[in-house]
Amino acid sequence: MPPTSVSPPRTAPGPANPSPAHPSRVRVIHPGGGKPGGPVVYWMLRDQRLADNWALLHAAGLAAASASPLAVAFALFPRPFLLSARRRQLGFLLRGLRRLAADAAARHLPFFLFTGGPAEIPALVRRLGASTLVADFSPLRPVREALDAVVGDLRREAPGVAVHQVDAHNVVPVWTASAKMEYSAKTFRGKVSKVMDEYLVEFPELPAVVPWDREQPEGVDWDALIARVCSEAENVPEIDWCEPGEEAAIEALLGSKDGFLTKRIKSYETDRNDPTKPRALSGLSPYLHFGHISAHRCALEAKKCRHLSPKSVDAFLEELVVRRELADNFCYYQPQYDSLSGAWEWARKTLMDHAADKREHIYTREQLENAKTHDPLWNASQLEMVHHGKMHGFMRMYWAKKILEWTSGPEEALSTAIYLNDKYEIDGRDPSGYVGCMWSICGLHDQGWKERPVFGKIRYMNYAGCKRKFDVDAYISYVKRLAGQSKKRNAEESPNPVVKLSKSQH
Repeated sequence: MPPTSVSPPRTAPGPANPSPAHPSRVRVIHPGGGKPGGPVVYWMLRDQRLADNWALLHAAGLAAASASPLAVAFALFPRPFLLSARRRQLGFLLRGLRRLAADAAARHLPFFLFTGGPAEIPALVRRLGASTLVADFSPLRPVREALDAVVGDLRREAPGVAVHQVDAHNVVPVWTASAKMEYSAKTFRGKVSKVMDEYLVEFPELPAVVPWDREQPEGVDWDALIARVCSEAENVPEIDWCEPGEEAAIEALLGSKDGFLTKRIKSYETDRNDPTKPRALSGLSPYLHFGHISAHRCALEAKKCRHLSPKSVDAFLEELVVRRELADNFCYYQPQYDSLSGAWEWARKTLMDHAADKREHIYTREQLENAKTHDPLWNASQLEMVHHGKMHGFMRMYWAKKILEWTSGPEEALSTAIYLNDKYEIDGRDPSGYVGCMWSICGLHDQGWKERPVFGKIRYMNYAGCKRKFDVDAYISYVKRLAGQSKKRNAEESPNPVVKLSKSQH
């Protein structure tokens, strides 16, 4: 059964609902109702932006309707959750928040940052005498557990405070798109398509709220905070091929120099599965993961330019909406989304039937992490992720399937793939990453194929198949250049290395 925070949604009242968001995008987790006139607090989690944010719009609508002020709060998760985030991801997150805080100040919107974890949110709500806490949505266990803990605290200590949750991350809210875990993209696609037009509407302006006259946020020494948090994290160097923040995200989507929709969309349909053509990809995944841009905004802008390249836009929307939101669907309805026990029964059976099959090669996690295998193509994919912070999507399938082939069993393979993905990918610890590993190793959202050793009925991939699809040698050479340049620059910038790649390399 799903945790408390994913119980069947109760939407806010219909006709009297002041929210600009679609009613079914909002879940009332705790009705409260005892603090008229108190401020509304938006607890920002996954969607780290001020523009195009349904959760913030909902919070502002509630505040405007009751002539109350509005505040935004963000709480850094403590260890052990942050143990899986390295300097690469934490630096990007904090630098994005730094820009967001400045933007909020320019709008006279108070932004409270807490470094002690989500447990600080209820105390803020009580100090401010808030009427409502609005949270955005994530299907991942640590976030859901944190929300449950906050709601439990408020129910005990401040039962009059209402708690709402808004899915500001998906075009179609996850609990509306489907009431169950979907078997495949085919079954999910039809459900989403039927309601897409109802949800894919233009964002309204942020409702005006009364000026803030309560407790002021403490000043943040961002340089010191970033240095401290990053120094305490495992030192996977940061990257600089994508700058964090909303402005950079919009530039990546619509920029006049190198924007995906303005300059590169036409080649997406034909070239996106060719690892030697990385510029065919959107480059938006870091921004989508950290919520610096809304998938909803990306979809709206893509539809506007569909007439220029219909097949490419349709392919982009398939990945952006159907595949990406299918990942949220899986993680929402399957609590064991990162475990073999979360796979379908047929997949678990076939993997366990072949768990003891003889492997031609067995590598340790350390050997895999250091790209020390006999396969130069696999080594290149691992090095691309280590030095670039992103591995090409086609290569990630090959990469994960070979981990299944070269480790002692499916449980070790899955845990190793997730460990490496979350450590090095700039968008690690994401539903799409977990589902990508589960698809490759556990046949999620796939079907059974011809049975073979080790893989059983899981879809197989090999080096020869890759050679038929793209220029393997060109890809290996491309990654060697990336790795060489990044090592050189890291050495020059030691002891605070940043992986720097030129714009032409992403």
